[in-house]
Amino acid sequence: MTSTQPVILGEMPSLSKLYVNAAAQAARRRLLGTHEGSVLPAESHEVRGVTVDVATLTAYQHLIGETASDVLPAGFLHALAFPLAMSVMNRDDFPLPLLGMIHLRNSVQQRVPLHFSDTLDISARVENLRGHRAGTQVDLIAEVRRRGSGEICWLGISTYLAKGVFLPGIDKASAAPARTEFTAPDPTALWHLGVDTGRAYAAVSGDFNPIHLSVLSAKALGMRRSIAHGMYLAARALADVGPSRGDSFTWDVEFDAPVFLPCTVALEINSVEDDAGAWSRSGFVAWNPRSGRRHFHGSVGAL
Repeated sequence: MTSTQPVILGEMPSLSKLYVNAAAQAARRRLLGTHEGSVLPAESHEVRGVTVDVATLTAYQHLIGETASDVLPAGFLHALAFPLAMSVMNRDDFPLPLLGMIHLRNSVQQRVPLHFSDTLDISARVENLRGHRAGTQVDLIAEVRRRGSGEICWLGISTYLAKGVFLPGIDKASAAPARTEFTAPDPTALWHLGVDTGRAYAAVSGDFNPIHLSVLSAKALGMRRSIAHGMYLAARALADVGPSRGDSFTWDVEFDAPVFLPCTVALEINSVEDDAGAWSRSGFVAWNPRSGRRHFHGSVGAL
C-alpha cells in the first residue's frame, strides 16, 4: 500500500450514519450496475484525542465478564476503533460493499496496556485485497496509540469477506483450505445467550448492525434470526481466559459459524504453561452443544 498522509477526522464517525450511507451506496450500485474497480483507498483515517467514557467502559466490562479495572480490555479497544475502521470501508472508492461483509477472523496484539485516563490517537486503513473461493476478502488494520506517541499500543487486523463479489484482476482462490474434523470436548463453560444479547452488546459497542438486533431486522437482511456479534463472543472467550494472560498478549480468533439467538454456547479453554510453570498460551473453542457444530476457535498467547 502506498503511504500517504492520513485523512484526519474531527470526531469518531457515527456507526448508524455509516450503515445508512452503506445501504444507500448499495442501492446506487445495484441501480447503476457499477463497481469501483479493484484498487483499495490509499488513505488511512485517523481521529486524535479520543477519550473513554467511564460508564460505557464499566458496562462493557460487566457485560463481557472482564474484571473491573482501569486497564482498557483488548475487545473494548476493538469496539472503540470499529467506527473509524468502518468509515474507511464506507468510502466511495472502496471497491467492496460494506453491507453483508462477513467477519472471517481477527488478530490482535495488545502490546502495551492502556488505561481509561489515557487520551488516544486511533487510525484505520485497508490492505491486502485478495481472492477467496466464495468472493473477495480484505484486511482492515486498526492502530491505537497514546496521544502524541508514535508507539503502537494496540494493533488489530480484521479480515472480511464480500461473499459473491469477484473483482476484475483479483484471482479467485483455487481451493478451500482443508477443514479439520471437530469433535466436541468436555466444556469448561456454558453461555446462555438471550434474544437480547445483540442489543446489549450494541449498547456498549455502538455496533447497531440490524442483523444483531432482532428477528425482524435480521430477516430483512436475509438472516433467519438475529445473530450474536462475533467480537462479543471472542471478547467473552478472552475474558474467560482470565488475568493469567497479563497486560501484553496476542489474541487470535477464527469464526466458523454464526450464533443464532437465543441459544446456548459451549466453551472449552485449554491453557499451557512454560518450563518455568508460568502461563504461556490458552486455546479456546466454542460450539453448539446440541448439534456439535463449531462456532469459533482461537488462542491467546504471551507477547
